[in-house]
Amino acid sequence: MHRAPATRWFNNALNLSEKPTKLELPVFLCPSVGTTSSYFPRLSARVLSRLQPAPWTTTPRRCLHVQADSSTTVSPVSSPSPPAVLSLPTKALPRQCRGCGALSQTSHPNQPGYFDPSRNAVKKYLGADGPPSRSRSEDKIFEDALRQLDSKELEKQGVDVQALALSLPPTDTRPQTPPKKPLCDRCHFLLHNHTGESIYHPTIESIHDTLLESPYKYNHVYHVLDAADFPMSVLPKLSQLLDTMPLRSKNRRSRAGRFYHDKKTDISFVITRADLLAPTKPQVDTLFPYMREVLREALGRFGETVRLGNLRAVSAKRGWWTKELKEDIWKRGGAGWMLGKANVGKSQLFEAVFPKGRMDWDPSRHQITVDMGAKKGLDLLVKEEIQDDARPNNTNPVQDGPLDAYSLLPPALKETQYPEMPLVSDLPGTTASPIRVPFGNGRGELIDLPGLERSGLEHHVGKEHRLSLLMQSRIVPEQMTLRQGQSLLLGGFIRITPRDPAPIMLTYAFTPINPHVCRTDKAIGIQNQTGEVNVENIALPGTGDKTELAGSYELKWDVTKQRTGPLTRKSAVGLDVERLPYRVLSTDIIIEGVGWVEIIAQIRTKDLYAPTPRPRMEETEADTGLDDKLSAMERLEALAEGENGKGQPLPRPMEQEEQGEPNWPVVDVYSPEGKFISSRKPMNGWMLNKPRVTAESQESRPRKSMKGAKKLEKKLRREREA
Repeated sequence: MHRAPATRWFNNALNLSEKPTKLELPVFLCPSVGTTSSYFPRLSARVLSRLQPAPWTTTPRRCLHVQADSSTTVSPVSSPSPPAVLSLPTKALPRQCRGCGALSQTSHPNQPGYFDPSRNAVKKYLGADGPPSRSRSEDKIFEDALRQLDSKELEKQGVDVQALALSLPPTDTRPQTPPKKPLCDRCHFLLHNHTGESIYHPTIESIHDTLLESPYKYNHVYHVLDAADFPMSVLPKLSQLLDTMPLRSKNRRSRAGRFYHDKKTDISFVITRADLLAPTKPQVDTLFPYMREVLREALGRFGETVRLGNLRAVSAKRGWWTKELKEDIWKRGGAGWMLGKANVGKSQLFEAVFPKGRMDWDPSRHQITVDMGAKKGLDLLVKEEIQDDARPNNTNPVQDGPLDAYSLLPPALKETQYPEMPLVSDLPGTTASPIRVPFGNGRGELIDLPGLERSGLEHHVGKEHRLSLLMQSRIVPEQMTLRQGQSLLLGGFIRITPRDPAPIMLTYAFTPINPHVCRTDKAIGIQNQTGEVNVENIALPGTGDKTELAGSYELKWDVTKQRTGPLTRKSAVGLDVERLPYRVLSTDIIIEGVGWVEIIAQIRTKDLYAPTPRPRMEETEADTGLDDKLSAMERLEALAEGENGKGQPLPRPMEQEEQGEPNWPVVDVYSPEGKFISSRKPMNGWMLNKPRVTAESQESRPRKSMKGAKKLEKKLRREREA
């Protein structure tokens, strides 16, 4: 029925006359006649649908045969329908999930590394998403056949070669990149839905056994710490637990490196997420001596004897000091191990410091090559030697054969210029297994280890509020005042209560959970989940019964000089701190994995230090109680006159301190199970993170009332008239 129109269209497409000479075209060009539709816009889809059959999987296949005779007629020929074709996979799953490092499996849906075969990304990677569309496959056959034809012969036949050349797409000579490996179902939901379950965290003994299987002679462990709760994420005895090179002492004759069991393993401390401490990089750099001092205290008894020249503070989000750490990893070579507690930012730091795009590096002639497989025990090595002798060409069993069930270290990935990085997620415990990524054409590799258990505080919080425990950006806190009989609540389930008698305190909550100040009796009811006050408590029901005292912490660090301002500044009044009639005391209360709370209190010097039994100078009845009657400004003026020689100086508090213990202010902290709380030397974060004062935020000065001025003007006018 449609044979004649189809013949005329086919002749016009090839510029053929009604009676052309004999033209020999391959039969397999016939199914791709419809590819020229894009170059003939006047032809409708209805006309082309008459020529293009339905997909071969549902209807019998039709092919248009060009007969080599003078009439050049087109006749449809039906072929028997092929049997039903199942979409069988042409590839295998990757050995590991590129996001979490878990071994691939299809049997346990709730475990890491599970790949759902029905997911589109998995089917596409495996090649099980069905055959390619018929139109595209036929187009490719048509294009390949046209490229093989002789253009001169076609011109003799009267074919417009230029029109055919325009219908061919340009050949792509660039190498095709391999398809991107899919994520397992757990990583997929973590990335797109922010939902998932944490893994079972490994122990330090399993990490030690994993390090022993390193195939490299030179190993370097980067102990990653979190700036949000520094130094609670420190493992104090890490060098002893891992049998690594001890931290270098201050002794000038101490050795920089030493080999143990034919290996050299060093340790460095890396404080990540440093952008949470201050808004600019120079401000964070000024905190470096403070962080080193706090780390010494956290390391314990031997902290004062080590050098700590291996401490770094970086920010992967802002790019602070990541370039220097990347060059350090490149120069060291060998194996670099990212070790730390869960959710301290190892995977994000891994992506920022990995030396990418350096496969073109030309190794030296004396470059030592190592087997990328993990080292085994002696009995397994002997067994493998026997198998290697029998195996042809001595192929690597780790790369080509099955996985070793006795190895804690998975096989290394194939090195590429820009490899796929581990998944970065807010969920603690994302990495399920070590992820080995080589670099530098065999120069070394960087290994992301699973995080050790950091805190169980998330198990006391509802699932919908667990992400709110993580400090994702720098916080500018609000100054909140604690008066007598008041307490500070954090999230409704952590309470900070000053112990009586307590001075007025200022608190700054550097935490992502909301702070709230109320009376202590109301705060106790909110924390125990028995009060009727409408304050949000993000803890799970029943957590109030588990609330216990986490500790009593003294405000024993003197920050008078930092907080006083121009009184102690040399360019201003220039008073000595020891001569001031008050002290400003502070401490930082740390919540593991969440943040910290800075607490400030100002207390009179004579109330802080114990009274002296022997006065320094004789007192008369007129002098007794003189200091109590003076105001604060008069006392400061008296101090200034005393320094200028116009009066007698007050007794120094340091002389009184020798005769009694100072009466430090104390705060009691209550938390679930009495855990997850610690303290440290104050960082003075409020001085670095004060809110910016702008014209919109600054309140305008109120207009002075003119009522009194008008009355005074009337009074003066009446006096002049009288």
